[in-house]
Amino acid sequence: MLRQLLGKLLARLHVRGRDLAIFLVSLLTAFVFWLGYNLSQDYSEIVTVPVVAESNLEGRASVSETQSNVVARCRMPGYRIFRLGRLARREPVRVHFAPEDFVYLQEDTYSIPSSALGSYVKEIFGDEAILESFVSHSLQFRFARENFRKVPVIPVQVIEYRSQYMPLGRLQVFPDSVVVYGEPRIIENVERVMTEAIEARGVHAPLNGVVSLETPSGVRLSEHEVNYSQEVTRYVELRSTVKVRALNVPAGRELQIYPSTAEVVYRCAFPMGSDPTEGIYFYVDYNEFARSLSGRCVAHPSAEPLSIIDYTIEPQVFECVEN
Repeated sequence: MLRQLLGKLLARLHVRGRDLAIFLVSLLTAFVFWLGYNLSQDYSEIVTVPVVAESNLEGRASVSETQSNVVARCRMPGYRIFRLGRLARREPVRVHFAPEDFVYLQEDTYSIPSSALGSYVKEIFGDEAILESFVSHSLQFRFARENFRKVPVIPVQVIEYRSQYMPLGRLQVFPDSVVVYGEPRIIENVERVMTEAIEARGVHAPLNGVVSLETPSGVRLSEHEVNYSQEVTRYVELRSTVKVRALNVPAGRELQIYPSTAEVVYRCAFPMGSDPTEGIYFYVDYNEFARSLSGRCVAHPSAEPLSIIDYTIEPQVFECVEN
């Protein structure tokens, strides 16, 4: 029947032989263009996407045991709607949620409210999706408990500073600790996590960036990288010969210090106003001497103005004798 109708149509259109092949190709081409045009147009549809959650919830697995369906009305191209329709019948989308967006419900169950889902529209529905409204009010996921331990992050640095420049304080990392997950017998031996080497040459300005962490064998880390920063300042050196005094000596006693003078090199922040070393002296505390078994003590500055970044003293240790 269909063949007879097609034959009558072709006869009416005077299509025969070679013209038939050209007609069919043209018809197919027109259909492809029609389909492509319609699939590229934007449509407003209710779509459903199954989602598996990933996160860094402390003491929990990184991937949820369960999945949840996100239902929303979105405006997007037709081909994207077609792909999401096929996806809903296949594998779920993995979405990394920030830990602070979760609301703890009970036992191992956490919820993501629709108020937080707006930040993840692109990850769930794709870059071309425009959210109109959510149908699902919240998502719920179960995260299994895991053995964990929090350890400090130790930065590994190979930094060389330009002449007359130096670090101001320690290199800081954020976060300064991470959570280590794994079997108890393994994580109990992990005392710290090291960064990859932070290398820089000729540094003369504040230093900052991102560095990866070295993951110990057999464990998982809550973070894979950390931010680091280092304040840097220019300095000038001032040299001085100072007399070393004894303080807190009880009445009727005397503490002799050898040598009685020391050479001090101050590193001061540039530029300087007045001389920051004026009025500073060094002393040995009698109480430290009394606790010492050898009578060898270090000298302390009487003051440390903020403009003095660092100092070195020679000798570093003094021989003390009580009379």
